[in-house]
Formats: sequence, structure tokens, C-alpha cells
Amino acid sequence: MNFNSADAITIAAAVREGKVSAVDVTKAALARIAARDHQLNCFTAITAETALTDAARIDREIAQGNHPGVLAGVPFAVKNLFDIAGLTTLAGSKINAENPAASLDATAVAKLKQAGAVLVGALNMDEYAYGFVTENSHYGATHNPHDLRRVAGGSSGGSAAAVAAGLVPLTLGSDTNGSIRVPAALCGVFGFKPTYGRLSRAGVALFSSSFDHIGPFARSVQDIATVFDVLQGEDDRDPICTKRPPELVLPQLKQDISDIRIAIAGDYFTKGAESEALAAVRKVADTIEVTEYVIIPEAHRARAAAFVITASEGANLHLEKLRCRPQDFDAATRDRFLAGALIPSSWYLQAQRFRKWYCDRVREVFQNVDVILAPTTPISAPLIGQQTMILDGEEILVRPHLGLFTQPLSFIGLPVLSMPIQRQNALPLGVQLIAAPYNEALILRVAATLEAKGIVSAPVILNNN
Repeated sequence: MNFNSADAITIAAAVREGKVSAVDVTKAALARIAARDHQLNCFTAITAETALTDAARIDREIAQGNHPGVLAGVPFAVKNLFDIAGLTTLAGSKINAENPAASLDATAVAKLKQAGAVLVGALNMDEYAYGFVTENSHYGATHNPHDLRRVAGGSSGGSAAAVAAGLVPLTLGSDTNGSIRVPAALCGVFGFKPTYGRLSRAGVALFSSSFDHIGPFARSVQDIATVFDVLQGEDDRDPICTKRPPELVLPQLKQDISDIRIAIAGDYFTKGAESEALAAVRKVADTIEVTEYVIIPEAHRARAAAFVITASEGANLHLEKLRCRPQDFDAATRDRFLAGALIPSSWYLQAQRFRKWYCDRVREVFQNVDVILAPTTPISAPLIGQQTMILDGEEILVRPHLGLFTQPLSFIGLPVLSMPIQRQNALPLGVQLIAAPYNEALILRVAATLEAKGIVSAPVILNNN
């Protein structure tokens, strides 16, 4: 079996059927990481010893005739803001490196292990998840597997790059303003942000509690659906986690999508972007014969309000560290948090009031449509260190611009999948599938159809340049 390109479901089936051992799969993943991560800088910690121990346990269970789980022997890794028992949870921070090791796995990590997956390490990210590029001043920049001179996106850059490069088939990240979807688009993989509160965040270092989501990266829709199904379920450790019963989406992926009303996001979502990003949306729409446009009202105000709320909540979370150890922050992160600390409470309250109004208006849009298409990012991956670019004759700041089309959606916790659009001799782009809360199944059914038609795909990138 070619472990570089096999998806999680294929690996798990081979392990359960005895065609390959979980130990051999794990050794192969660790060898890939050792051979290639010095170029990519995806990992901040590698848990080789415990991974091999866990893999050996899975092999014993299979030998004894037990079912080891739907992800038996599948290597995975998580953004380093997820608690891993025995490791210090860095959250991309130099300051956090002095904290004691976590005593328990995050709920999401524990659930994947229970499903038979094998944790092989923790992944690089922007400091405290505040950024779109994963140029971490403490742990180094993560490089895009498509072009090592370019960013992987952020803040879950290590998670996206590790999947794109075939180091592991599955990773977890978090999304506040686009931190799953932006790197997924720039690295050319699938990245899924379910409905706010759908998956437990227990054991995850938060950036902005009223925004933060967790979700998976993978190279196939089937793998995304499998991980989503595994991670669902209430959790008393996270008061935000829904008590709704799980809705398994994997069995629904092959259903016909002719009953799903699909439209393209117009107005705001067609401006400020390179023509190629809009063409990617058009390519998807033409494939499934979508011609209707819908307007998501006041999306520009939603993005502005998202900046206010996340900056304020993030600053207040780290206020004591800002007072005592400002020199130990990344300079850009520190300055953004300091600005957030100065936001008047009246601005924060006004932004939250607008958030409620905006949520109601977007729900009205979804009375007439089920799934909406939009670009994930307005541009492809910029160069590492690039600050500005010329777009439509104007100079723009690259880093905040990456979140142009993601922030108005996470602002109200909508479920969104970024799908990879591969381009010949060009960097990948992403297209978002957006639905009303708890309609994850509709999104993944549409994505599965597009994947079957060959419009969206996530091949492993082996040729670093």
C-alpha cells in the first residue's frame, strides 16, 4: 500500500483486514515526518513512542478478534492548542512552553483515539491562533507544500500542510475567523468547520470563546465525514457543546443532490478578489448547474464586528500575560491584543447586538436556499514575509485580506467546508460550501458529488521546490 497517498478510510480498512499492521502504518508516517518536515516545519512535537505503543495495542486487538474502530491504525496529528496528555499545550506561544504538561487528552483527541486513530504529534500554528499565515516567531514559519517560499495559511497552518504533504492523512485544527478554511484553501486540502458548538472544545486553548470552533483537515470528503461522525456528541466539559443527538453524515454522502437548493454568494463575495478565485466558484457552479445568486446582507459590517469581538475577547483572555510579559509575545500578536484591550465595552456590546441582527438576516436567506457557494480566500498563497500586494490597482495588506470571505461566516457559527480546487501549473484555491446551522450533511453531500465528478480533489504534494 502507498501510505503517502492513501486516505484514512483505505488505511483503516487495510489494518482491520490484516493487510497491513498498525505498527507498520505508524512507522511509515514517522519516517515521512522525519524525512520531510525539516522542509515544511509542520510539527512542534512528535509522539513516536506513545504512537508505536498505541499502534501495537490496536494490532493486538485485531489479533484477538476485536473491532479496533473505524479509524484503526490511521495516523493523525493536532494543532498544538489541543491538550495531549503528557505534553505541554503550546498554543503557538513561548510563554505557554513553561506550563506543566496536560494531564488529559482534549475530548476530540480522545475520541479519535477511541476510534482507533494513532496520534503522532502536535502541529505548528500562529501564536494564540491570532493570524492567517503561521509565520510563528517562536517556532518558525510553516511552508506550503506546493511552494516552499509561500505561507501555508493560518492559524492552523501546520494542520493543513501536514495533510497536503502526505505526512498524515488526518489532522485537527481550530477556526475563529477562518483558521481552518484559509490554510485548507492555500494548501489544497479539505477543511471543515462545523456549526458552532457542534463539536466539543474541551481541552482546547481558546482564542475567542464566542467564535471558536474545531474541525478536521483531510484529502477526501469521506475522511472528513468519518472524523465528523466520530467527534459528534455532547460533552459536559464544554458548556457550549450542543446536546443535539449526533447525525451521522457518512451514510448520506452518496445521496442525490437534486433536492438541495444551491446558490452563489453575490455582492460582497465577488469583490476584492483575484479573477481566478471567482473563476473557481464559477467552475463549481457550472458543474452542478447553479446559476442563482443570493446576497448575504451587510457582510462587510459582519467582518468589522468580528474584528472587534475577537480582538476584545482575545485580549481579555491574555491580559495578565500582556501586563507581565509583553516582550515574550510575537510583536504583531502583542500589538493586536493591546489594541483589543483598548476597545471600549460599548463597541463590543454594539458588535454583539449587530451579530444577533446579522444572524437573523442570514437565517432569512437560508429560507430560500440550502447551500451557498463562495470563494474561501480572495488570493492564492502569498510569499512568506509578504506584507502587501496590488489587487485591482490598489495596494492591500495581504495577511488580514486572507480572511475577507471567511470572517462573515464564522461570525455567526455557520457550518462551512473549504473544498480544494487544483489548477495546472498554479497554486490551489478553495471554494466554500455554506449552510444553515446543523446542516452539515447537505454540505458534505454536495462536496461528495463534486469530488466524484473530479472537480475538487486533494492529491498529495511530494515535489517541494
